[in-house]
Amino acid sequence: MAGNPTHTVTNQPPALVGYDVFGADRALVEAVERHTAAEVLDEVRSELSALGLAAGSAQVQEWGAQANEFPPRLRTHDRYGHRIDEVDFHPAWHRLLGKGVSAGLTNAWTRPAGHVRRAAGFLVWTQVEAGNCCPLSMTHAAVPALRADPALAAEWEPRLTSGIYDRGLRPAAEKAGALFGMGMTEKQGGSDVRANTTRARPLAEAGTYALTGHKWFCSAPMSDGFLVLAQAPAGLTCFLVPRVLPDGGRNPFLIQRLKDKLGNRSNASAEVEFDGTWARVVGEEGRGVRTIIDMVAATRLDCALGSAGLMRQAVAQAVHHCGHREAFGGRLIDKPLMRNVLADLALESEAATTLALRLAAAHDDGSEQERAFLRLAVPAAKYWITKRCAPLTVEAAECLGGNGYVEESGLPRLVRESPLNSVWEGAGNVQALDVLRALRREPGALDACLTEIGRAHGADHRLDRAVKDLFTELADLEGVEGRARRLVERLALVLQGSLLVRFAPPEVADAFCASRLGGDRGASFGTLPAGLDLASVVERARPVS
Repeated sequence: MAGNPTHTVTNQPPALVGYDVFGADRALVEAVERHTAAEVLDEVRSELSALGLAAGSAQVQEWGAQANEFPPRLRTHDRYGHRIDEVDFHPAWHRLLGKGVSAGLTNAWTRPAGHVRRAAGFLVWTQVEAGNCCPLSMTHAAVPALRADPALAAEWEPRLTSGIYDRGLRPAAEKAGALFGMGMTEKQGGSDVRANTTRARPLAEAGTYALTGHKWFCSAPMSDGFLVLAQAPAGLTCFLVPRVLPDGGRNPFLIQRLKDKLGNRSNASAEVEFDGTWARVVGEEGRGVRTIIDMVAATRLDCALGSAGLMRQAVAQAVHHCGHREAFGGRLIDKPLMRNVLADLALESEAATTLALRLAAAHDDGSEQERAFLRLAVPAAKYWITKRCAPLTVEAAECLGGNGYVEESGLPRLVRESPLNSVWEGAGNVQALDVLRALRREPGALDACLTEIGRAHGADHRLDRAVKDLFTELADLEGVEGRARRLVERLALVLQGSLLVRFAPPEVADAFCASRLGGDRGASFGTLPAGLDLASVVERARPVS
């Protein structure tokens, strides 16, 4: 009945839409400004603001919802029984992927401040829809691996760094842009890629092989090419597998099924069979891990960036909701206990963003010192930031109450996505063991990290004490594997603390050091100690809408 008062909607926040996702993120904006040369800063800010406005628009947010509501569908055969192995995507997927490519999210390699601007854009675009960021990440990360073979790099790099999304299966030479995937994981090996059993048989043409085997996880199977590992006569080797052969014929690439995943549902992850599949060697035969390791490092950084993006969006939604929702006589954001929760979430988000952008800046620098820093800092950051993502998104959803449990709010999609980056590119134990490997084999990596941390020496007594505790952990490496997670956690926290003490507002650095380094905090979010300026921390995290 018209005018029925029971249908009057009150006390519901407006949708968080129509805003600049980049410009509203103060921690991200400041990190970009800190790590970008003055002569290109205006260009970079303008580029990222344009992407941020797109990400915050109602249209693009609807694309993200549609891409997840209508997941990809596998077609193994056409109507006549011919094997085609194609995956159909909703149009929203293609729109998102096209926008990501045109925004430069596959090209950190040819532009000034390329890694910082691309990292910030990746963090922004993840907040729209994380699934399409998988092929963007792999395409970006394939470039350093291909550079092991200058001829291959000259052929493929212009396509991978192109700003054109050229969909459809055609010979790569006919396309204005190309995307890459990768296939390393096998059923019997998982992260132990040296246990791979896919075989590579040399062909008559130098550098070409026929592959036979099964890949347990191959994301984005409609990509134009893939980097894969297989056992050649000299040992584990990296290969480039094109989806379509130069003559237009389909390379044998048999998609057995698509994975039914917890999250990341818009992105197709497949099991594939190679059956005489044509491939070109990348790098030296028998040195596959060495060849592909730079790709792994780049995708691990993207795991940290992706988790930072998910956390930022979860915090933005929680702060926005609580800034409008009223309960118990006032706004939720003004209630001391809710303010404590929101501030705690905001600290975690800002620390993740700040560390991830620092790593991107190290890639841009490229000096020997910064490369050594990355060797230890990337696995530590990947371990810790991705571990913090799941509990944060769950807590943020709870800030919305029952509304946060409803699909329309968008929070359930963030929650489902939140564990992914901790698993992808090596789960937590793999990252922790990689840190131990770097400590034992590359002393320059520890020196570079300690130099970075030491730049904040004397600025906060809690940070100084935490650094001393880290030294104690490092001094006793007897039986260290069993406590590797503890060591890596401490390393990541002191890295974050050092950055925040130097660059964040005093209220943010104070709260972080008191709770994360000083130990004055409980086991869950919302247990920050008294005496901190939590209102300022929350206000800093508020998205402008």
